Formats: sequence, C-alpha cells, structure tokens
Amino acid sequence: MAVKNFLEAIQKRRSYYGIGGEKIVSEERIEELVKEAVKYVPSAFNSQSARVVILFGENHKKLWDITEETLRKIVPEGQFASTEKKMAGFRGGYGTVLFFEDDAVVKSLQEQFELYKENFPVWSQQSSGMLQFAVWTLLELEGLGASLQHYNPLIDEAVKAEWNMPEGWRLIAQMPFGNPTAEPGEKDFQPIEERVKVFK
Repeated sequence: MAVKNFLEAIQKRRSYYGIGGEKIVSEERIEELVKEAVKYVPSAFNSQSARVVILFGENHKKLWDITEETLRKIVPEGQFASTEKKMAGFRGGYGTVLFFEDDAVVKSLQEQFELYKENFPVWSQQSSGMLQFAVWTLLELEGLGASLQHYNPLIDEAVKAEWNMPEGWRLIAQMPFGNPTAEPGEKDFQPIEERVKVFK
C-alpha cells in the first residue's frame, strides 16, 4: 500500500471486523512495528507507562476463548448468538495486541508531582490512546485490518492469570488484526465546521 504522507495514512485507517489469519506480514515485522510505536509515542513527563502484549497463534485464540466464556456468563442465552459470531470473527484473525498502562508508574508520578496528581491518570489514558492509534495505523499500512475492542474490566483477571501479567498492569484495550476479508462500511462525518473553530 503506497502512502504519500501521514495524512493519507490517517485517512486509510478504518475499523475492520472481517479479518482472517493469513500471514501476509511476518510476526517479526509486526513485533518490530509495535516496539517502535511503544518506544516513540509521547507520554506526559516522558513517563513511558504504556505496556503492550502481542498474541499470536494459540495465545491469540485463547484470548477470544476467554472473552467468549466470560461474556457467556452475563449475556442472556437468547441473545448470545451475535456475541458468539463476533468472538469467532476475532478468533479467526492473525493476532491481537493488548494495551496496558502500568499503574505503578502513574502512582509514582503522582507522589513526585503532587500539584499534578489528578492529571496523571488522564495523561496516562491520552498517551495510551496515541499508542493505540499509532499501532492501528502502522498495521493498516502493512495491509492488515484491525479494530479496537474494550472487554475490560470483564476479562482483566483472567488475562492476568493466563499470561502472568504484573499486578500493576491495567488492561486498556484489545486490538485484533488480520488480513481484511470484508471492507468496512462508509464512515459518516459530522460537519467539520461544528468541530473545529478558527480565529484569525
């Protein structure tokens, strides 16, 4: 996929729910891209509180098994078919990126800089959002489709137990990805004049 500039890359990023498990990009390349994003995406006070886990193969499938079984306990049986179908779609992908924030880092900054104590959790979330967007766009540029999911906190404890995550790592989002098998729908836009004000 040829991309002329950063703006074009942003425009091409979409939510893909139809994904497959074909390895059109190597696991090593995906790992490289994610590591570079984690390294260079900015964070308040250079806190570098973001933590990421990349799941491939059976580990990827296990995540969506865990999510499905967790949801089965709370979604009424008569309404579960659509949820089951969605989980099967994610499970059929190539992999999943899990985004965490290290609360120990955030707490340490709160203790060091009392004046900004209330802001650090907000800034942590902002940095995580930038990282999610960066990884999402990088995957798109490699020809992979992805979407952003939020099954936390429902699956938090099971995920920590399965992959032995540190206690202070707080799950923020899940990003299943794979080769696109269906195009995303048309995206509607609110009038930009209502969202951006310019004063000269």
